[in-house]
Amino acid sequence: MDVILKERDKMSITIIGAGAIGGVIGAYLTKNDEHVTFVDRDIEHVKEINTNGLTIHKKDNKFTVKAPAYTVEEFLDTKESVDIVFLAVKAQHTKEAIQPFQKLMHEKSFVVSFQNGLCEEIIASVVGNSRTVGCFINLFADYIGPGNIEYGGAGSLYLGEIDGKVSSRVNDLRDRLQCWGDAKATQNIYGYLWSKLAYGAILTATALTNNEIADFYEDRKFHPLINSIGTEVLQVAANQGITPEPFDNWIPGLLFPEKKDLALEKSYFDMAKRLRSYTKTRSGIWRDLAVRKRKTEVPELFNPVIILGEKNGFDMSLLKKIISMIEEVENGTREISLKNMDELTMYIK
Repeated sequence: MDVILKERDKMSITIIGAGAIGGVIGAYLTKNDEHVTFVDRDIEHVKEINTNGLTIHKKDNKFTVKAPAYTVEEFLDTKESVDIVFLAVKAQHTKEAIQPFQKLMHEKSFVVSFQNGLCEEIIASVVGNSRTVGCFINLFADYIGPGNIEYGGAGSLYLGEIDGKVSSRVNDLRDRLQCWGDAKATQNIYGYLWSKLAYGAILTATALTNNEIADFYEDRKFHPLINSIGTEVLQVAANQGITPEPFDNWIPGLLFPEKKDLALEKSYFDMAKRLRSYTKTRSGIWRDLAVRKRKTEVPELFNPVIILGEKNGFDMSLLKKIISMIEEVENGTREISLKNMDELTMYIK
């Protein structure tokens, strides 16, 4: 659906989830004089944003923006309508987060998923396909306390209609997001989402250790495991007719369907170099496990991949083992340790 935005300045942005991703993106938009409203379930975070603003801490500097912030209940009580919704909550909270806002949407309203996984499908089941816009974002950031986000490094951002069509609303968002970085439009949003699922599965495995992500891409001994994890996801994508797209030195086409060893190894070393330039050196999943001591979004991200894979006859034992080990860490029956990688190597195909 091609939505013509004749009154762009009237299309406000409501960000549901003012944490790492939503906080960073919203802060840059606010800094660029866009009309942004934050909604978050963390009462103290909301209070701090309203009192002292939202501060983004970068490697060499920081900046603070002022924008209205509400808890979900507070925002619903205002009975205000929403124009553009950026959904930036963990995958497991997608449906419960967007459902209350459906009644606040009007004819031109739509939702953009600034999330990991295939959350667009869940969003579309609530608000409809025509009100759902896909988004791939690779951004390194952490919530470090009420009103404060650490921004550790920018990657790529792609926006696209889930039906693959070109639309003015996607192009408009791309233009508005230039204040953050080099946002782009794509007609293959699922290619990016599935590519990130493969990359994310690798990062999830690294979260079982206290090592930095770059350590695994730099060390050749981990490459067979990285390759097996990535391949397990990419084979499912191919079976679904998806062509995964490259981003930020992750080039899935070098791994699957035919592994190109030398070029693939070089891409891993290049990726490690990129990761070393970021202040955030571990994944958000590691932070959930080791620092925030809370449940991760891992099952919600990868169980759909496993179901699709097994339905089509693929061996998904490595991905299943990673999920199991993550859940054991969450439950306190497994420690975060480099030894976990040794256990995973037993599942290399």
